[in-house]
Amino acid sequence: MIKRLLLAASVLALAPVAPAHAQSQDRNWDATYAETERGFRTGNPDAQIKLIVFMSYSCPHCAQFEMESDAPMRLLYVQPGMLSLEVRNVLRNPLDLAAALTAECGPESRYFGNMRAIMRAQEEWLDVAVNAGQATTNRWMSGPLPARMRAIADDLDFYELMEPRGYSVAEIDRCLSDQAAIEALVARQEADDAEFEIAGTPSFAINGNMLAGVHNWAALQPALSAAAASTGE
Repeated sequence: MIKRLLLAASVLALAPVAPAHAQSQDRNWDATYAETERGFRTGNPDAQIKLIVFMSYSCPHCAQFEMESDAPMRLLYVQPGMLSLEVRNVLRNPLDLAAALTAECGPESRYFGNMRAIMRAQEEWLDVAVNAGQATTNRWMSGPLPARMRAIADDLDFYELMEPRGYSVAEIDRCLSDQAAIEALVARQEADDAEFEIAGTPSFAINGNMLAGVHNWAALQPALSAAAASTGE
């Protein structure tokens, strides 16, 4: 935990300071949430900079990005209304689907907290998945999809992970068994594949334009600074 706090502090110290006029705004846009056509958004919907993050729950680089970017992006860009942040799923495997269904369980205002909880526990549950035996992986890969999602959530302790966030087993089960939600997630993925060339995760688009070769916070931060400068923010 100390290592993570020091890392976040060092990144924040290197981040560009938002203009005084932006910081003076009374509204905290970080507490504004919406479900979009293909993901979930926090921040000012009319912000000059619209960032889309394409991420996979089973991608270690995505978990690292979430940890490194969270504090500086929210404080310097999202809260003052300079940037809207939209997160979209890249479904690489059944683990991603189960994690996405879990994160999106409940109202849109809970999504970002759910997503961060799953991402920050990734090292533990992904290690279980990597070392799972054949009988366990068979449960994940065969049978009705809702049953497979519940098996993954059970084996990877998603139920326990969400309990402190106020979710019951029955609530998570309903979300994992929601066939319409499963189909919607797959459809969103197909739409993003058709519109964007997602070379890896995490990947980023600013104002609808995919950033080539940018796959971490160190590379994204200068792009955000340049976008802010070009808009006069």
